[in-house]
Amino acid sequence: MPPSEHFAAPPNWEWWILGYFVLGGISGGSYAIATIIRIFGAPADQRISRLGYIVSFIALIPCPIFLTLDLGQPLRFWHMLVDTSEGALAFKYWSPMSLGAWALVIYGLFSFVSFLGALAEGGTRALSPFAGFVRGTLGSIWGAIGTFFGLFIASYTGVLLAVSNQAVWSDAGWVLGGLFLASGLTGSAALLLALLRWREVEAGTAVRLEMADRNFAILEAILVVLFVVSVGIAGTIGKVLGIWIVLWILVILGLLAPFAVSRSDAARRWPPVAAPVLSLLGLLALRALIIFGPQS
Repeated sequence: MPPSEHFAAPPNWEWWILGYFVLGGISGGSYAIATIIRIFGAPADQRISRLGYIVSFIALIPCPIFLTLDLGQPLRFWHMLVDTSEGALAFKYWSPMSLGAWALVIYGLFSFVSFLGALAEGGTRALSPFAGFVRGTLGSIWGAIGTFFGLFIASYTGVLLAVSNQAVWSDAGWVLGGLFLASGLTGSAALLLALLRWREVEAGTAVRLEMADRNFAILEAILVVLFVVSVGIAGTIGKVLGIWIVLWILVILGLLAPFAVSRSDAARRWPPVAAPVLSLLGLLALRALIIFGPQS
């Protein structure tokens, strides 16, 4: 099998890639949450499911745009899908870049159809034929397959970093994929909670989503610790300290926010969107320090 792709020098990724990594995680996480609620949730929770499918597609739209802008030449993304010299599909199962490009396209199809189905279920009559893709057995199967690709999108960017020979990224190994997935789920739950503040939902629905958000935050915190231990053992932790301490503070505040609003009297007086916003800032900060720290 051909060797994994590695970066011989820092790839000099900039803000476009940060946006891609953040929105890709939110899109995949939102789709997964929507499907889990669709299959296992109570009837009163289905509004969150519809909202999750809508958020997942809207968050996904900028991803190929950001990726193309970072590549510099729009045709480069097309070349990851099609081998123009042979007129055949360019699928390289051994390449994280190729797998990621194809997963983005396939997941985009599932997300788009579920988005149309959610709009149809919400009352858009012109889209009523798509309602079946979020209801019943077909909806469950469609959602489960889409969730597989959505979780892949949320985590593979971490794996892409781990297979490089860059300090911190390769030192963290498999932890990066899990960390990107967990933080994507935490951020997705936080975003859905923020959006629920402007919608009429049953109190129990919000409580269940808040509980899920706390569980995702616990998983993310465990993986953050494993990340710090991994790069500490490798002796490269200094690359994500120093000026990056400010971002670490945001990460910690974002992880604590879901618990503060349920346990602290002072936090209960915060604006309703304060905790979700802190969680989202923590997601952004975590991606930023992992992407930019090792390149500095």
